[in-house]
Formats: sequence, C-alpha cells, structure tokens
Amino acid sequence: MRNVAIVGVSQTKFGEHWDKSLRDLIVEAGNAAINDSGVERKSIQSLFIGSMSSGRYAGQEHLGALAADSLRLTPIPATRFEGACASGSLAFRNAYIDVASGQHDCAIVLGVEKMTDVKGPEAITSLAAAGDQEWEAAIGLTFAGLYALMARKHMHDFGTTREQMAMVSVNNHKNGVANKYAQFQMPITVQDVLKSSLVADPLRLLDCSPLTDGAAAIVLMSEEKAKRIANPVWILGSGQGSDTLALHDRASFTEMPATVVAAKEALKGADVKISDMSLLEVHDCFSINELIALEDLGFCRKGEGGKFVESGKIAIGGEIPVNTTGGLKAGGHPVGATGVRQIIDIVRQLRGDSCNQLKNPEYGMNLNVGGSGATAVINIFGKEMK
Repeated sequence: MRNVAIVGVSQTKFGEHWDKSLRDLIVEAGNAAINDSGVERKSIQSLFIGSMSSGRYAGQEHLGALAADSLRLTPIPATRFEGACASGSLAFRNAYIDVASGQHDCAIVLGVEKMTDVKGPEAITSLAAAGDQEWEAAIGLTFAGLYALMARKHMHDFGTTREQMAMVSVNNHKNGVANKYAQFQMPITVQDVLKSSLVADPLRLLDCSPLTDGAAAIVLMSEEKAKRIANPVWILGSGQGSDTLALHDRASFTEMPATVVAAKEALKGADVKISDMSLLEVHDCFSINELIALEDLGFCRKGEGGKFVESGKIAIGGEIPVNTTGGLKAGGHPVGATGVRQIIDIVRQLRGDSCNQLKNPEYGMNLNVGGSGATAVINIFGKEMK
C-alpha cells in the first residue's frame, strides 16, 4: 500500500441554507477544495461522496453522477457511500484505499446533506431509518430516545451526572465561537443546558446536535504526486467496525464495540498509540456519545468519561483537546458531511491554520459513528509519513 496525503480541504458554512440547493453545496465545497489543493481538475481520477438520505431530504439520489457532473469531473468513476451519520468517513476511507492501492493517484471526497428542506418531524423520521425500522423506528424510538437510554444506563451504572454531560456541550460551544463555519457561534453554560427543553429524559435540547445543511470536500493524492504540493497532511491509518443495528441486541448500552474494533485497526495501521494523539474529533451527536467515545478509545476507564470531562482534560490546552472547532453540537451535523468535516478540522490543525490552533500538534484522530453505534469509522493523520 502506498502512502497517501491530503492536499486540499474546504467546507461550506454549516447551518440552514434556504437559498442553496444540494447541488450548490456540492459545487461550493468541491471547487474550493480543488482550489485549496492547487491541482488541476484533470488530475482528479475518482470521486467518492457520502450522504445518508439525500432522496428523503432533497429528492435527489444518484449523487456520484450528480457531483461528477456538477464539478466538471466526468467521466471519472464516481460513487456514493451510505452508513448513516458515518457516510462521510466511509467515503473518505474508500477513497484512501483507492489511492493507497494504486488504482488512482488523485481522488476527491465529498460529504453532503441538506436536511432543512423538510419539516422537523419528517427530518427526524428520516434519521430514525438509520436504526432498526421494525424494532425501533416503527414504535417511535428516535435517536434521541436511543441515546437517552444509553445516558440513563451510564448514569445508573457509573454515577455519571447531568452536569458532566452538560459540560460536553459547554466545551464544544466554547470551541465553536471562533469557527466561522459553525452553525452556532455562541457560548453556553451548564445551567443553559440543564434548563433547555427536555427532548428525551435525561437529554435536553442543548445535549443534542442540530439539523443542518452543508457540504465538505477533501482532495487526496499519492505520495509521489503529493510531494509536489505544499504542506500535505498524511493519512497514517484507517479502521472500520460494525455492531448490531438494534440497541436492544447489544451486550452493553454503555459501550460501542464497533469503535473499539475500528480504533484497533487504525492504530495498528498507523503504528502509533492512542496516547500519541494530539487532538480528537469525536461524534458528539448527543453529549453522552462523547463520554462513551472517550472511554471506548481508551483515554479513561469505562464509566469515568464524565469525570474525565469534568476535570477539563478535553479542553483546548488540556490533556487531549476534543472537537476543537465545536464538534457536531456547535459546528452542526449535516449527517453525510460530518465525517469529512471532522477530517478537515484535523488537517487544519496539523497544517497550522485552525481557528483554534493548538501548539505543534503531531497526530489527530477522527471517530465518525453511524446510527447508535452500528457503524464506526476511525482515521488517523500525521504531519509526517510513518
């Protein structure tokens, strides 16, 4: 397998884009990433796009062809990937494999979702389709409900408090203030979270990521080609895991084995340890998920995620900065674009041009979760090749 670098990145602002179509978002992010890379359009040999439910949200399927056509990249192979909220990282992982294998020398990855063209209940119904339709969605169990079950179990088993979960949202909102692409650029307090509307006990509105429109794009190149590009960021490892679709079939409500499997594969491929990471982008679709992710990745023992957050270790300047530009909670969560956006923010940190720049980061990891944990994709990045 060849070494592969990221040479160009871009995203649209995340939010409610009433004046832009799905195509508009793809074109904006894709063209900007190509411009950022400095490569000629004719150099791009394959296209990978992640989107969860463009047909239900925007009435548009066949996104591979749409993206290639709209970005003037035909007749290259163009393929759409779907893995619920992990769709973007699935597209990225397959583009990485494509270039690393030698099939192509240069690929573009896109992630997109336009979720606000339908009413809120319809958008939530579409999201629920990423769970078990027969045993969960059909009886009205939304993802807020599923993660609420996880949160309640975590509180029961480990003494995790509502305040500790609220601190996840507070940290992410604090990091989102400086991010011009974020859906919410406003700080919040623990009391703001605790007083916000109840969604699914114990989760409240400010524990939950929003419905969002947006797109993100990345250009990948083989080592030989990337050496000609200024300041590339190297892909060191990638892993993927899966679990039961329905939450009730799992051995535990408070851990995600798919994350553990994906992390093991990615760390082995990168030949680094979890303790080597300089920063994390984790999937905080609900505040409880960030706590569980920190535990499953090995930054603290099972059940100690709440205390880990409360200690300030995830803050910028802390032991392991997490979601340094706002995560899903403040940054927004256009589900197909989220995994690509996570990677972009790691790339910007490693290139040295993040809105909340860390001091000399060496390695970054993203965790992108599909559904309630049925799919997990992890990628590891570094300033230098291993």
